[in-house]
Amino acid sequence: MTIKKDDAINHIQADFEAMANLVLEQLDQMEQIIISGEIDVADGLLKKIMQNEKDIDKREVKLSDKIVNAIVLYKPVASDLRWIMACYRIILSLERIGDIVVNVTNFINKIKTPEVYERLREVLSNMTIQSIKMVRKSLLSYLNDDKEFAIWTIKNDLVFEEINHKLMKKILAKTETEESNKHLLMSIVTIKEMMSNIERIADHATNIAEAAIYSIEGKDIRHHKLGK
Repeated sequence: MTIKKDDAINHIQADFEAMANLVLEQLDQMEQIIISGEIDVADGLLKKIMQNEKDIDKREVKLSDKIVNAIVLYKPVASDLRWIMACYRIILSLERIGDIVVNVTNFINKIKTPEVYERLREVLSNMTIQSIKMVRKSLLSYLNDDKEFAIWTIKNDLVFEEINHKLMKKILAKTETEESNKHLLMSIVTIKEMMSNIERIADHATNIAEAAIYSIEGKDIRHHKLGK
């Protein structure tokens, strides 16, 4: 029974890492699109992103089934059970991050005023780079039992949100002064939605980091500030 349980956990870990790597690939493609400054995403790249999204969805369902089966069939001990439950929480966040990549890509194609996008591209690029870094660190915290990476991710999310809210206010101020230009307003609204979606990537990175801490220490710190 122990050998079968270990095999089941190893298979879950292998599938998890494959799914995580695919999501990171999607994030890297999104980063390249935003940094390029182009508002017309190439058909080939868009097709690849959409195909990867379908693959991510299938992997999430497959992994969820494997997790349920491992719990029911092998009754893992507490430490293994925490790892498995944390894995389940993380794959849900990974699947949602995959959805966000598609959202952001679609938003870019809706921008009608390239000059506005160009003025905000550096900000969007920095937000994207930071959010992806948070995802990578949070995943490493889980895979390597590294609590420090998890704490770094959670603390950086607070800073990330503060910066994003300040940028939102600047965009709103811009909106109020440009009411006569319909295309400009549409672009500003679209970019605001992009920023909100990128912020959600950082939120999911925090969720992953919290799951990692649960796996490492057995503490559920959701809805609690660090140190409490």
